[in-house]
Amino acid sequence: MAMEFSVRFQLPQLRFHQNPQPQPQTRKPEFRKIVCGLRGGTRKPLWRSRVLSTEAIQAVQSLKLAKSAMKLDEVFSSKVSRLLKSDLLDTLAELQRQRQFELTLKVFEFIRKEVWYKPDLSLYSDMIMMVGKRKLIETAEIFFSELKEEGLEPDTRVYTELIGAYLQVGMTEKAMETYGLMKVSGCVPDELTLTILIRNLEKAGEEELAKRVKKESEEYVDSPRKFLAEVEKKYNTQKDDRSTLFDSSQNFTKIATLLLKNIYATKR
Repeated sequence: MAMEFSVRFQLPQLRFHQNPQPQPQTRKPEFRKIVCGLRGGTRKPLWRSRVLSTEAIQAVQSLKLAKSAMKLDEVFSSKVSRLLKSDLLDTLAELQRQRQFELTLKVFEFIRKEVWYKPDLSLYSDMIMMVGKRKLIETAEIFFSELKEEGLEPDTRVYTELIGAYLQVGMTEKAMETYGLMKVSGCVPDELTLTILIRNLEKAGEEELAKRVKKESEEYVDSPRKFLAEVEKKYNTQKDDRSTLFDSSQNFTKIATLLLKNIYATKR
């Protein structure tokens, strides 16, 4: 008799411990702290590159080499007009940094005609600062009027640059008038504003006005005593440096005179 054997194998269930899949780590966003300097009342536009592109460098060099109006027009049509927005704005900033006054003005006017142009307070502040240093007060006033015509409201830095421009040419009354307009408009004078006013008013002998600004600094500065002490320290240091330079030049003149006299006496 055939016997059927039914063999049942029972295999134990093997459980493999799988290593858990590493979960992707989400990086926490890093926030960079932006520190503004005294002249940085308005934060610099984010479109300004740190490194000039090849196209921007070529445009700057070509503009500087253009010695005639015809050549300049060619550069604008062949190079400047082909620049991307960021490159064009970098070209403007670089020309200003190199103190290429006339070229900066031309590029600024070119930018204002571009279809993508939007009025920008930082641009106008830079332009007012540039012409103010060259004591072109009428041009500074034109820029101030034009920014308002373009729908912008002057901020602290714009007012500060205009105040500085007036003080450059000794127009103290206009500077104080602009300072008053700044406060009325709701703009708060910052340390740069107050420093420029105090130092230039004292330099011009306007002690009463300087005292008034110092008194008002208590409303606008966190540590007015420390601030005023710092302003006084820097101002006195500059005066000492100028005095030392003057004394050195006088001593040099005396020594040179004595040497010439000795040489002349020897020859005789």
